[in-house]
Amino acid sequence: MFGLEALDLARIQFAFTISFHILFPAITIGLASYLAVLEGLWLKTRNDTYRDLYHFWSKIFAVNFGMGVVSGLVMAYQFGTNWSRFSDFAGAVTGPLLTYEVLTAFFLEAGFLGVMLFGWNKVGRGLHFFSTVMVAIGTLISTFWILASNSWMQTPQGFEIINGQVIPTDWLAIIFNPSFPYRLMHMATAAFVATAFFVGSSAAWHLLRGKDNPAIRTMLSMAMWMALIVAPIQAVIGDFHGLNTLKHQPAKIAAIEGHWENHGDEATPLILFGWPDMKEEKTKFAVEIPYLGSLILTHSLDKQVPALKEFPPEDRPNSTIVFWSFRVMVGLGFLMIFTGLWSLWLRKRDTLYTSRPFLYLALWMGPSGLIAILAGWFTTEIGRQPWVVYGLMRTADASSNHSFMQMSITLIMFVVVYFALFGAGLGYMMRLVRKGPKISEGTETPDGGPGKKRTPARPLSAADDSADADHDDTPSLTKEI
Repeated sequence: MFGLEALDLARIQFAFTISFHILFPAITIGLASYLAVLEGLWLKTRNDTYRDLYHFWSKIFAVNFGMGVVSGLVMAYQFGTNWSRFSDFAGAVTGPLLTYEVLTAFFLEAGFLGVMLFGWNKVGRGLHFFSTVMVAIGTLISTFWILASNSWMQTPQGFEIINGQVIPTDWLAIIFNPSFPYRLMHMATAAFVATAFFVGSSAAWHLLRGKDNPAIRTMLSMAMWMALIVAPIQAVIGDFHGLNTLKHQPAKIAAIEGHWENHGDEATPLILFGWPDMKEEKTKFAVEIPYLGSLILTHSLDKQVPALKEFPPEDRPNSTIVFWSFRVMVGLGFLMIFTGLWSLWLRKRDTLYTSRPFLYLALWMGPSGLIAILAGWFTTEIGRQPWVVYGLMRTADASSNHSFMQMSITLIMFVVVYFALFGAGLGYMMRLVRKGPKISEGTETPDGGPGKKRTPARPLSAADDSADADHDDTPSLTKEI
């Protein structure tokens, strides 16, 4: 069917489930830190705006956290069901790393999450703030271990192979493998940027509909400051990450650039746009800028970038996909930087909250961070192909022995269940966003918020059911985005 085999369906299934899952941890990481900042500012200034925003975003955090946990459980099971040969080969490394994530990050988050969501009026202010900070730290520790495991698959070291299995010999080398620091910083920063644009888009949506109050303005202001500062930093981190990838995975860089061959001693041009053809081994309709490829990737005007034809055909990543996924990520990154700079210009002119063209841009940039994360993830994972552990184990040798029919049925089931379950969750989360922060007018806890008496002690209970009571005719945020 469509020329696909059971292996292809296994890869599509994993890509589908991880594409859903990665969105939730990204927002969880950003919102947890945002909540810690909001509560810290409230404790310092006693400005009720920060408290109101905390209660509002804690509801959205609870829904997002719940969906992230559910979607994450599926990922672990797939290692055993669809990729058992990989688990047998590299389980001595990946198993402990994922276990460390549970023992440190997940337990830390779970231990303090209840206090954070339901303890506002039940524990002291210092303890509640400490709990919020611990949850935020827990999300970052989780990122640490997950990226350590995945980075080891990209740049493996600290092991030896005995009887066809990877045996750890140096855990520090395994964890702090060559690509890990760059990928950790790149992913964590991406989560902060994605959350900033999610928050900024929410504020822009309310301002465009005439709901203008200090809480909404604070949301937009904080989001745009984050975009202005962090988006350029992300570009710098991406440059260092690219240099590291060129050193350890040159075939991936060649595929990203759509660069097939070098000519004499000529510097490598940068191909802005084109269509890499894997069969004809050339990039069609290429729009090139001379020397720029060498300048960006080697920081010189005379060094050459490795070309795809320098690698055997069976060792080449799919340039057609990673060429464009990379450009989607970079293009959105430049748009983020532009949005941050425009916000600064408007802020100086005192029109940040009233410029409708800018507010519409901020609204439509809401999902940009998440799309960029997905595009970057595709670039990283597809660019590693045909290896599941780079240079050690091919993806074709890592899958379980399932039939095409089995993989077809399970893939269809995943698609149906995921769109139904997480579609409903995302729809509910958007309804919460549409309501906006509730102004408490000096009360200690907004009605229905976390910490209200008799609130069931479940994470999703922290999300106020009042979102369901909102039946106005205002177009939903999901439709706008």
